[in-house]
Amino acid sequence: MAGFAASNTLGDLKQDVELGSPPEDSISDLCFNPNPTDPKDFLAVASWDKKVRIYEILPNGQGQGKLQMEHDGPVFSCDFFKDGSKVIAGGADKQAKVLDLVSGQTAQVAQHDAPVRCVRYFENNGTPMAVTGSWDKMIKYWDFRSPQPAGVLQCQERVYTMDVRDNLLVVGTADRYINVVNLKDPTKFYKTMQSPLKWQTRVVSCFTDSQGFAIGSIEGRCAIQYVEDKDASLNFSFKCHRDAPQGNVTNVHAVNDISFHPQHGTFSTAGSDGTFHFWDKDAKHRLKGYPNVGGSITSTKFNKTGSIFAYAISYDWSRGFQGNTSTYPTKVVLHPVQQDECKPRPNPKKR
Repeated sequence: MAGFAASNTLGDLKQDVELGSPPEDSISDLCFNPNPTDPKDFLAVASWDKKVRIYEILPNGQGQGKLQMEHDGPVFSCDFFKDGSKVIAGGADKQAKVLDLVSGQTAQVAQHDAPVRCVRYFENNGTPMAVTGSWDKMIKYWDFRSPQPAGVLQCQERVYTMDVRDNLLVVGTADRYINVVNLKDPTKFYKTMQSPLKWQTRVVSCFTDSQGFAIGSIEGRCAIQYVEDKDASLNFSFKCHRDAPQGNVTNVHAVNDISFHPQHGTFSTAGSDGTFHFWDKDAKHRLKGYPNVGGSITSTKFNKTGSIFAYAISYDWSRGFQGNTSTYPTKVVLHPVQQDECKPRPNPKKR
């Protein structure tokens, strides 16, 4: 196992801007409008308060609430369509819905037998589609023109996390299974493996070039994993989101989210310890670490240009019901990415 080179570069939060009118309960997911031709930035925020809120991020960094979609239970996941015109979201009400940002109309598009933990938009030969993963252990594919799934895939266990990039779908389930699917052949597993991390999988996130993915676990650890066996020598894992040892005790925190920078291919980790960090996987180097933000970070996302890094602060139940106090912060914060913060190290060993 190779670790990351240590770096003492502490980042600055002074420019960070808090969004007004935040959700009223813990925040489960964030996603930005990915359309490169749209000059505006829209951010969707999914919450346990049964709503998905859409904010327009103004040039001065402030956010303005535009629309919201109501669900019949806590919302666990959301994703924008590629053209930015719609948002899909799924949650505890066992369904996924789509919100049309132009008309304001919502429609149910997916159904499972248990809560929908993850939703992702993708395109199949130009046809808009969605993939949903549920605690019913099923992955289902949906063509929005039909109420029936276009395909299904049975997993070993409940789906905990999922990500899509190009034709790569990665699914993390209970019992540490990781399933890799080629979306050109979506109803079978291209590869199945156990997570190289010994503890429960919290998040999977695809590389920007779709050659592999990162895995984050509840035990302050992250793994970099390439899809193809020929690249196996590049796989490694490293420790993160751990407090300094106190005697012979080290407090270890969950890695709640991993986000890849859309241009540089570097990535962030964020955790229950209330910190986020930027990393360069090719140079095996931590680029920047940031001070504690005052609460667990439950979700993160870069906008389409990588100029904004959004992070959600809210209770993640990592300390049980005792930690759920009325004073715990619930907010979305926008961090303006400075020039050098996410840039890779010069001349890392290229693949």
